[in-house]
Amino acid sequence: MDQAKKDCILGAAARAFARFGFKKTAVEGIAKDAGVAKGTIYLAADTKEDLFYQSVHREVRSWVAELSKLIDPRVPADQMLRQCALAGLQYLHDRPLVRELLFGNYHLMMPEWAERLDSLRELGRANALEILRLGVKQGVFRDDLDLEEVSKILQDVAISTYLFYDRGMDRDQKVARRLEVAFDMLMNGLRPQAHAHSKTEAA
Repeated sequence: MDQAKKDCILGAAARAFARFGFKKTAVEGIAKDAGVAKGTIYLAADTKEDLFYQSVHREVRSWVAELSKLIDPRVPADQMLRQCALAGLQYLHDRPLVRELLFGNYHLMMPEWAERLDSLRELGRANALEILRLGVKQGVFRDDLDLEEVSKILQDVAISTYLFYDRGMDRDQKVARRLEVAFDMLMNGLRPQAHAHSKTEAA
């Protein structure tokens, strides 16, 4: 199957899964939207589950590619992290498949696919990890950090912010403020700088 036709099928599948959910989506409807026969769908994917996974994978790749445009080695990494996190959350408004993946809902729905779904969540951290590495090179971040774990924590902070604050008329302002405070705490800690220095010297 040529890539253009497969992209068309995956695009139709993503729209259907986003609108109806996995269980209520019919392969026949996807085929009709894509303008292909039902049997052609199974040339692009082995099963409905595989079609769903590939659709989510496509959406995550698109999300990561869009956010990667914000990465600029000339910009301080701490500033880039804030920009990327906020842009990433705004992007999720129109990407329900990515949103539900990050919330862990697909892990509950398809536990046998958990390992593959984890790999998609990992892909979703690619930009944060690249920015963290740039930050180490810039001297903005410590070079002894476990960057993989830090990227997971940053993803968790962003997800929880979206989950609890993405509602109401002023949601954008609330999300932006919550992220700003969270990143300030992560970057600078809770203790006053003088207290932090005295503790380090005492040790």
